[in-house]
Amino acid sequence: MELDQLAALRTPEGSAALAAATEVAGGDPLAAAAALRATGVPAGLSAAALTQAELRRRAVGKFGPEAAGMFLTRAGLEQATRRPVADRRAARLRAAGVTTLADLGCGLGADALAAARAGIRVYGVEADPVTAAMAAANAEAAGLAGLFTVQVGDATAFDVTRVEGVFCDPARRRAGTGRRIFDPNSYSPPWDFVTGLAERVPRTVVKVAPGIDHALIPAGAEAEWVSVDGDLVEAALWCGRLAELPRRATLLRGGAVHTLTGAGAAEAPVGPTRRFLYDPDPAVVRAHLVAELADTLDATLADGSIAYLYADTPTATPFARCLEVTDVLPFSLKRLRALLRERRVGRVEILKRGSALEPEKLRRDLRLAGDTAASLVLTRVAGAPTVLVCRPVPPA
Repeated sequence: MELDQLAALRTPEGSAALAAATEVAGGDPLAAAAALRATGVPAGLSAAALTQAELRRRAVGKFGPEAAGMFLTRAGLEQATRRPVADRRAARLRAAGVTTLADLGCGLGADALAAARAGIRVYGVEADPVTAAMAAANAEAAGLAGLFTVQVGDATAFDVTRVEGVFCDPARRRAGTGRRIFDPNSYSPPWDFVTGLAERVPRTVVKVAPGIDHALIPAGAEAEWVSVDGDLVEAALWCGRLAELPRRATLLRGGAVHTLTGAGAAEAPVGPTRRFLYDPDPAVVRAHLVAELADTLDATLADGSIAYLYADTPTATPFARCLEVTDVLPFSLKRLRALLRERRVGRVEILKRGSALEPEKLRRDLRLAGDTAASLVLTRVAGAPTVLVCRPVPPA
C-alpha cells in the first residue's frame, strides 16, 4: 500500500468502501472484487479496501474487536503482539514506574497502543512511512492519539534520554520479501544496538523470537517466554531495573495468567517411565524450566534430552498436559498396529519429541479401524525409540 491509498481509505468514500468490503471479505476474492466494483467503487480503492478487510478479519484473533478499525499490513500483522500479551507487558512497565516510553520500530503500534491504554506516554519511531502512518491512524481510531505519536525515522537515532523506558521489537523479516531473518545481526535495528539499549536506559524490554538462542541473552537480563492457550507466541528480554529473575514462563489461558520462574540451569532427575506422563507447555520448555516443573510434580525424565516428565500420581498443573500411560513399547510398527487393532482404536492423536517419525505417515501405516481413541507418544526412553500408548487425564 502507498500513502495515497491509505489517505483514500480514510476519506468518507474510503470508509464506505471498507464497510462494503467487510461484507464480502472471506469468500472468493474475484467475486468480492466484482461485487465491490459493481457498486461503483474504483478498482484501486476496491483492491485496497478488500486487502484491509481481509487483514482485519485475520487480525481479530490477535486484537479482538479492535481489529475492525485498524489499518494493517501483512508483515506488520505477522509480527504484531497479541493484545493480551501487549496489555500484560504494558501493565508491568507501568507498575515499574515507566510513564514515558520510546517504542523503537513501533510497526503498526500494537505494543504502543497497549502502553498508551495503561497511561504511558509513548513516542513511536518507524522507518517505513506507510507503516508509521498506519500506526498513527490506529492511535487515532483507538482514541489514544494524545498518548501515542509516531515519527518516521531511524530508531537508532532517537534520543532515548527523553524517556524513562524503551521497548524495541526489531524487524525479523526482510523488507519487500517478508522472509524470516534468523541472524540477529541482520535485524532492524541490528542486535548490537538492541542489546546496547539496556546500558543506556535502565528500563528496557526487547521482544524477540521464541526460538532465540539462550547464548544471545544479555547477562543480567530476565528472559520470558509467553504462550497463549498453549501456543508459544513470543519471548521478551527484561533488562536493567526491569529484570527480576533469570527465566520466566508465562502462560495466558482463558483470561488467567500462570507464571513459572527459575534459574533455567537446573537438570531434572532421570528415571524409568511411570504411570503418568506430563507434556510441558512450550513456554516452559523454551525457558529451560522443565526441572523446576518436575520438582513441583515429583516427576522425572525418562531420557535426559527429552522434555517429557513422568510421575506416579496425577497433579493438577496449568504448566503441562497430563496423560495416563497404559502401554510402553519399543517402537515396532507391526506390534503397535496389532495392539491398537486389539483395542479397537480407530482414532489417535500423535505427540512426539525426539523421534524422526512423521505422524501423518505413521497414522496411514497403522491402518486404524475401530470406535475408540488413544494418544500415542513417540519418544525415546534411555536413548531407545519408544512409543507410549496413553489416554488423557481430564484437567482438574
